[in-house]
Amino acid sequence: MSTYSIGIDIGGTNTDIGLVRDDGLCLAKKNLPTNHYSDASIYVSDICNQISALMAENKVAAIDGIGIAAPAGNFYTGCIENATNLNFKGIIDLQKLFHEHLDVPVVVSNDANAAAYGELVYGGAKGMKHFVMFTLGTGVGSGIVVDGKLVHGKTGGAGELGHAILIPEGRPCGCGRKGCMETYCSATAIRKTALELLEATPNYDGPLAKVNPEELTSKMVGDAAKNSDPLALQVFEKTGYWLGIAMANAVAFSGPEAIFLMGGPVKAGEVLLKPARESFKKHLCFVYDGSVDVRVSELPDNDAAILGAAALTKAKD
Repeated sequence: MSTYSIGIDIGGTNTDIGLVRDDGLCLAKKNLPTNHYSDASIYVSDICNQISALMAENKVAAIDGIGIAAPAGNFYTGCIENATNLNFKGIIDLQKLFHEHLDVPVVVSNDANAAAYGELVYGGAKGMKHFVMFTLGTGVGSGIVVDGKLVHGKTGGAGELGHAILIPEGRPCGCGRKGCMETYCSATAIRKTALELLEATPNYDGPLAKVNPEELTSKMVGDAAKNSDPLALQVFEKTGYWLGIAMANAVAFSGPEAIFLMGGPVKAGEVLLKPARESFKKHLCFVYDGSVDVRVSELPDNDAAILGAAALTKAKD
């Protein structure tokens, strides 16, 4: 007999809510505009109404729990703690707010940790005990699984490899330091690298030269690279090189079976993956040769965030 859980992905703009079957099928979804809410109590109440509607519409009488992927989500406390991109400021006790409406377990974590657990429960990491997940988006998130458990650390905020320094005194990062991995391997970083190369290559007349610099996106660079544009390919060569170093460093830390990559830049495919794997092999400590695969997430793009959140209900502390 199937069991069900709810996965909730809280973003700065939208909140996605999904009803997930125990085999990883997302049966149905609802959506709320996160940025329309300034009162967390009303926000959670509306989410719970959507959960009730999902259950009724799909004739599901009970759920095992609710998993929530949230900015600055803390697994230990069940709170959102001082998220910078939400209207709710300070400490928001999500567990308490949800328990005012529903008497089921509620698990909270950040989106990268949720992605890692989603890969473990529903994706390509099934059966693995040791792996690292990198989520490449506006920033870089990461989740580390050791002995089948997510690494949370003392404060619940461990595993932020996107803020490990990759290039000392490099590009300024939003965290206040310089040279973090995030500033070289994220979608935002790909755009930055492209703009730097465009400025340094005045004779370039390819498709990216025809785009207003303020409107340039990493997807545009990826599309140009897939069409063999030389400047765009150079951008991804550089990005892959930096990503390979970061992955090799992650292996030295946790000795995983595999590293999984997900997010917009990964959709560029081999233009990123080939140089990343080459750099990874070059920079990997010899004692790990042949022991680690670099793989793309096997979670379906449209449901990955919800599946990751739902998988948190199976998390081991």
